[in-house]
Amino acid sequence: MDKSRPIVISLGGSLVVPNGGIDTAYISQLNNFIRKKIDEGWRFFVVVGGGATARHYIKAAKKITGEISDWDLDFLGIHATHLNAHFIRTIFKDIAHPRVILNYEKKIESLKEPLVIAAGWKPGCSTDYDAMLLVRDYKASALINMSNIEWVYNKDPKKHNNAIFIKKINWQGYEKLIDKKWSPGVNVPFDPVATKMAKKLNCTVYIIGKNLENLNSLLEGRDFKGTVISS
Repeated sequence: MDKSRPIVISLGGSLVVPNGGIDTAYISQLNNFIRKKIDEGWRFFVVVGGGATARHYIKAAKKITGEISDWDLDFLGIHATHLNAHFIRTIFKDIAHPRVILNYEKKIESLKEPLVIAAGWKPGCSTDYDAMLLVRDYKASALINMSNIEWVYNKDPKKHNNAIFIKKINWQGYEKLIDKKWSPGVNVPFDPVATKMAKKLNCTVYIIGKNLENLNSLLEGRDFKGTVISS
């Protein structure tokens, strides 16, 4: 993978805050890994999702009010990403850009830091779309999606025991596997709004799960476990 350009990582909030609370063991491993790769000359943008924090607020709002707009539900998720992203930036405060990206209309000029943390922006999509904006605006080498989903499957593996994982698929084929419309809290490998943009930009996205050794293999051009989605 090209080290001369930054790598964008869409970090699922489920890896930061699973249902049991903040995963300090995993974040410690991520801390060590990112610092090591930066010492080797890599640069990263890390966009952090909402995880269980977002889902808990969304579920509670629905339970209490009965009906609530997708717009309001999205904003609950967005604010959860802000909290998670500020937490991650605090971990990397000595090497990261001092501000979390919250507004994608303002590009960072003369970026000096090797690491930038970002969060959710507008309703109507997940942080996968925000990650795509960073790929476009900062000419990133790749978009790597890390979450509790290791592969793209031909059907939902939680509902179908005979679901088959897919190593490579194009955007047209991937679009047929997921819902075309975004809904707050949806759990898919890569969200439908981001998918449309990736298809338009001819971007390659890697779905690789959470394993950091697997991420290292991908960065170093070795065999890795996961799905490649491309044009």
